[in-house]
Amino acid sequence: MVAISVKPAFIVGVLTLSLVLAVLLLSSPTSPFYRTPLFLNSPMSKLDIWSVGRMVDWRPCKWWLQGHLTALPSKSNGFIRVDCYGGLNQMRRDLCDGVGIARLLNATLVLPKFEVAAYWNESSGFADVFDVDYFIQQLNGFIKVVKELPSEISSKEPVHVDCSKRKGQFDYIESVLPALLEHHYISITPAMSQRRDRYPQYAKASLCQACYSALRLTKSLEKAASELLEAIPKPFLSLHLRFEPDMVAYSQCAYPYVSPSSIEAIEAARGDRKPWTGELAQIWRKRGKCPLTPNETAFILQALSIPTNTNIYLAAGDGLMEIEGLTSVYTNVVTKSSLLSGEDFKSMHGNTKAALDYYVSINSDSYIATYFGNMDKMVAAMRAFKGLYKTLFLSRRAFAEFTSQGLSGKELMEALWKAHRDDFVMGKGSALPDCFCEFKL
Repeated sequence: MVAISVKPAFIVGVLTLSLVLAVLLLSSPTSPFYRTPLFLNSPMSKLDIWSVGRMVDWRPCKWWLQGHLTALPSKSNGFIRVDCYGGLNQMRRDLCDGVGIARLLNATLVLPKFEVAAYWNESSGFADVFDVDYFIQQLNGFIKVVKELPSEISSKEPVHVDCSKRKGQFDYIESVLPALLEHHYISITPAMSQRRDRYPQYAKASLCQACYSALRLTKSLEKAASELLEAIPKPFLSLHLRFEPDMVAYSQCAYPYVSPSSIEAIEAARGDRKPWTGELAQIWRKRGKCPLTPNETAFILQALSIPTNTNIYLAAGDGLMEIEGLTSVYTNVVTKSSLLSGEDFKSMHGNTKAALDYYVSINSDSYIATYFGNMDKMVAAMRAFKGLYKTLFLSRRAFAEFTSQGLSGKELMEALWKAHRDDFVMGKGSALPDCFCEFKL
């Protein structure tokens, strides 16, 4: 009798072990696990990531509105036009910086120029996206803004001053101010590496007011954005997912397990930017340089105990690849194109479409980004400004590190939970410090 009872138990044990090994192999970092979604119970299914208490927050103290503003000098040193390039949120960042620089140099600000870019499918200018009169009104007292130039210089193009290697207050004053005084009308594109911490308070105040109080969408665009927000099932998570061919190509990461059509699209976008191979590819990936696929994103969301029936607004551009990897797990996913129709929406270009995503994201119940780009930084900061703190950036570095260690299945989920919990607790990436105050909770 004993022998008979032991044998089935042994067989059951072997079968169980085999099944466990099969799951582990399917979810290993060297296999395309993200093409076969795993519906696993997260390690802390009773506690989602938003339930975790925070220790640090960047909050809007609006220091630049307290006390008296430094009076504007009676005479301006000339006119500055900020030339903005790239996507909407990169241009928005450049404009904010440009306002601070113009105030630093005691210049009058001309309405910015949004560069027409075929790469971004773009043709809309500043006035097509933002309310010009509101912009001028909100900056009153911080910096002088004009719609039109004086007749003596209105027919001239500004002298462009290269700021690509300028850093901080002293370089702008020493290198850009002389050109402004000589030509009286210049254009600049702010340097990404500038040091705002060296700005005097009045210049920082102008930057903060421009970024967080002066940029309001045009009435027609805000109406469309409001209608879109109203159409989204509530409550909802706004997910900024980046996995377009050009972005993947730019990352120089290899994705051999995606579909043939995705591989073809990536290769067509690569140009001279060939993917890293061998050990360099592993180092690059572990540094967090490789975009998360939609299926990897779904896996991490499950690890964070985000329910699979969550309403998700997909804030993404055209050409997103492998989307089935997300929608096969999270089935309540909507996009602007699925909710809006009509000629007005069809006529929109890159900037105006990006403005819709931005508006929805700063008003969503929660916001998660798979990247830490210009839009994500601006959205996180504006959400903090509005007192919305359910904001999180998924860690590509943590995902790459854990999968390279051979973690998979529930063990990988547990590690991802802890890594993102620690980031959320410390308020990592939740706002831009220039215009916020740090609060210990």
